[in-house]
Amino acid sequence: MTIRVLLADDQALLRGAFRILIDTEDDMEVVAEASDGREAVERTKATRPDVVLMDVRMPGTDGLSATAAICGDPDLADTRVLILTTFETDEHVARALRAGAVGFLGKDVQPPELLSALRRVAAGHPLLSAVATRAVIDGFLAQPEAAPDQAALPGRLASLTAREREVMAMAAIGLGNEEIAARMHVSPFTVRTHVHRAMAKLDARDRAQLVAIAYQSGLVRAPRPPE
Repeated sequence: MTIRVLLADDQALLRGAFRILIDTEDDMEVVAEASDGREAVERTKATRPDVVLMDVRMPGTDGLSATAAICGDPDLADTRVLILTTFETDEHVARALRAGAVGFLGKDVQPPELLSALRRVAAGHPLLSAVATRAVIDGFLAQPEAAPDQAALPGRLASLTAREREVMAMAAIGLGNEEIAARMHVSPFTVRTHVHRAMAKLDARDRAQLVAIAYQSGLVRAPRPPE
């Protein structure tokens, strides 16, 4: 199948570069472009792309508001939003995830990484850059330790198998499925199964939240800053 992509960015030059990159691939094509969030929503409804590559800062309706509109529309349930932005702050990442985005990348991403990300997101897999994942973790760690839901987290971890906790811990330190599989001497499919089961047991909506829970619960400790 051909992955159908909509480009939403207020910089025409950047959209043009992305279009050239994407249209050279045999398995994907750009079906529409938008220069602001309102246009992105309208053209997503008109073209029903598989993936919307969405900038955050655009005039008028911004990318996060547009993401919420797209992801909140039942008729667009098969469309996934991949955020691509210069600003990988904890606030932007958190808002993007809450809005329904399934991926978050910085604009310094290399072309092969971007193409791989589009394929991954189109296949239904969540994706966060290393910077975005760190931002999510830092945001959770900055919350008060006495938050009501945190007290129950260690007990909830007891529902996980030893393998699921091991995989969760390795995911929390930034290892991908293939790297975890190599360390555990299992297949990447087995790792994905453990990740999905842990997410289901802990009511984690995505891998980023699973990572955050690992830090919140004390399964993994954040490194201490140098003195």
